[in-house]
Amino acid sequence: MLKVGVIGAGHLGQIHLKILNKLNKDYELIGFYDSDKEKSKKLNRELRIKSFKKFEDLLKETDVITIATPTKSHFEYAKEAIKAHKHVFIEKPISNSNEEAETLIKLSNEASVKIQIGHVERFNPAFIAAEPFCKHPLFIETHRLSEFNIRGTDVSVVLDLMIHDIDIILSIVKSNVKKIHASGVALISDQPDIANARIEFDNGCVANLTASRMSLKKMRKTRIFEKDAYVSIDFLEKKTEIIKLSDIKNSEKDDPYAIILETAKGKKDKKIYFENPEIIENNAIEEEFKCFKNSIQNDTKPIVSIEDGYYALQIANKIIEKLNTFK
Repeated sequence: MLKVGVIGAGHLGQIHLKILNKLNKDYELIGFYDSDKEKSKKLNRELRIKSFKKFEDLLKETDVITIATPTKSHFEYAKEAIKAHKHVFIEKPISNSNEEAETLIKLSNEASVKIQIGHVERFNPAFIAAEPFCKHPLFIETHRLSEFNIRGTDVSVVLDLMIHDIDIILSIVKSNVKKIHASGVALISDQPDIANARIEFDNGCVANLTASRMSLKKMRKTRIFEKDAYVSIDFLEKKTEIIKLSDIKNSEKDDPYAIILETAKGKKDKKIYFENPEIIENNAIEEEFKCFKNSIQNDTKPIVSIEDGYYALQIANKIIEKLNTFK
């Protein structure tokens, strides 16, 4: 059983603590560290989980560290944990800068430890159901809208929200990014609160992403268009719909129940049919930790590797550069 400790006892850190405590067949939860001593005492009483006064003391007693602190401190905690030869789970984004991420990759290779990045939407049951149908995307449209929450405003909406969709897109479009356009505005915080980005890939695929933390209602939807298919993913409602087009067989021409799409003159009409893949309910964060355990014990690459986290951060930072130019 892997001995695990949690760094950071804020909103996400408390979720880590509760889930890791529940996964007691996979992990032995040793305790947590938070720089806020009063919060640590309060949580220690409420959750009855040991709080450590020093990060270094928690490090000595664990095999695995999860980092759920504000982004600006990810690097220092991860660096020390990797140097101590601990496996590390880092909430997204991996770090504050590309240079920090590059250093963590170098250190983790030298220490031969596993690093997984918390891009949780990869474990969303709606995406898991849709992924086998996302073979050759031509156009992708994403909307990720949320109510304003002071908790995420230490970073741009790109690193707070849009990076989820950046990671999903990079995982299904097997091509290099060619060009990025972006625009956005800061309304309440010092960083952009609404942003739109257009990513063009070498293989011709285009992705249009919108993220906002100034919405009255939450929305987390992705639409993927392929040559003969349309994939709709609702990450919030955990629903997936697949619409496919196929050539009409002679036997289907007179079928009164067939849904026929009349195409342009000179082209064959298409038959429309629907697929609703099975959605297997899960707790995505719980699934993340289970997969990380398997990666460590089986010596396999994590589903969301440190390289994946770095690539998503690179693209996010390029978008932020474009937003700064847009000002």
